This record gives sequence, structure tokens and C-alpha cells, in this order.
Amino acid sequence: MSKKKNKTTKKNKINKSEKKVNTDLKEEKLSTKDLLAIEKDKYLRLFAEFDNFRKRTAKERIELYSTANQDMMTVLLPIIDNFERSIQANNYNEEDGPVLIYKQLKAELEKKGLKEMESPIGKSLDTDFHEAITNIPAPSKKEKGKIIDVIEKGYLLGEKVLRYAKVVVGN
Repeated sequence: MSKKKNKTTKKNKINKSEKKVNTDLKEEKLSTKDLLAIEKDKYLRLFAEFDNFRKRTAKERIELYSTANQDMMTVLLPIIDNFERSIQANNYNEEDGPVLIYKQLKAELEKKGLKEMESPIGKSLDTDFHEAITNIPAPSKKEKGKIIDVIEKGYLLGEKVLRYAKVVVGN
């Protein structure tokens, strides 16, 4: 019985190898124009794939450069806030040391792409840029649904929100 199995497996192997030869012969029967068209198609697909890869990596590199300082900027934002509080609490004038250091720090961060959001007081709440901390009764009907106060300034790094402005909304 085992000899029969060996013979049948050998026959199967022979049949498979014959099929491979037949498919090879079919490929040889294709005209040179067909083969050239197939190779051109492979080449174009490979070239398009490489071009997409090149564009994707260039885009990723640009995004990496634009947000590379994000962690450092996030750490420096509370320091900027403390500078502003200190300057306001101590009534420093424009020529005092802390004010000059604050301005220099802020100028350098702006060179790296950090932008302060404009004051949203009197505008409607925009959840893309603002975070509502609390609601208070509006002093007038015009201020209903509008931002009344800013608790913490918001910042952008390039076009991306680095920190949402924390605001008080009138209701």
C-alpha cells in the first residue's frame, strides 16, 4: 500500500512539474509586445509607488520640523504666564529687568512659531480655540453666550492649537 502511495505522489509531482512547463510555454507564446507592455506596467506602478513614498516622507519631515518644539513650548507656557502675573503684580515699567527678559523670551518663542491667540472677550465661544471653564450670569442680553473673561491665554504653534484659551462664558 505504501508503494502505491509513493507512485501516486510521484505521479502528482510529475503532473505539477508538467503544468509548470505548460505555463512557462504559455508565457513564451506571449508576443514581445505583450511582454513589453507587462514590464512597462510593472515599471510605472513601481515608479508611482516610489513617488508616493517620496512625497509622504517629505510631508512627514515638514510636519516634524514644524512641531518639533511642541514639548518645549508646552513646558514654557506656564513660565510665560508667571512672568505676566509677576509684571502685573509688581507694576514694573517697560525698562525694568523682568519686563525686558519677558519680552526677549516671548520674541524668541515667536521666532520659533509660537503665537498668542487674540483676546476672545466679547466673541462667541469657539470650541476649536476656547475651553469654557465656567458660566456666569451675563451682565446684559448682548453678552449672553459671549466670552466675558479669559482665565488663561491660548497659544498656537504654527496653525496648530498648543493650548486652548480658558474662558468664562455668560449665560
